[in-house]
Amino acid sequence: MGPKVKLALTPLSSLVVNRYFIPAHNLFPNTSIQNKPLLHYRHVFPRDTSSSKMESHLKAIRAVFPKSRWTMLPRTFFHATSHKVLCVSNGRARLLFGGDDNPGGVKVTAVKGDVLIVPAGVAQRMDKDLDAGFLMVIAFSRGYKDEKCYGVEGEEEKVRGIENVPWFKKDPIYGAEGPALEV
Repeated sequence: MGPKVKLALTPLSSLVVNRYFIPAHNLFPNTSIQNKPLLHYRHVFPRDTSSSKMESHLKAIRAVFPKSRWTMLPRTFFHATSHKVLCVSNGRARLLFGGDDNPGGVKVTAVKGDVLIVPAGVAQRMDKDLDAGFLMVIAFSRGYKDEKCYGVEGEEEKVRGIENVPWFKKDPIYGAEGPALEV
């Protein structure tokens, strides 16, 4: 194993972060249970950062574990047992959070180098791949499963469990400090 390559992340002092509190809608709890916002860190990673380097960075911070490289599903879903970190490694896409027809939902354009921190319970889906080839490194809270829920009856017990999903003790990208620790 070679020496670790330290990434030149956008400094916290100049990082642009959008915070979204999304109300419950239909059977999607969104941010209503833990009251932690969806966080969108803009242009965190340098544009030439590969998926492998993003995964290595996440592993070094040790707040989440990278599970896959994937796009986002076109069907609305959420996770009830884990918070999720999305590091955009290729392309750009419009993502919908909060559920279809939710007046408090948000559409976010995510581009290569962005990071989204999606709290447990927040509905999400691909709205449109703007470049054909959108790809993310997808990571989850350490020690928790990434089981999907779809906002249907029969998931109530899983939804109640969201209140017990611990928030991050370290910012998944910046470590000892960072926006995830300020919510």
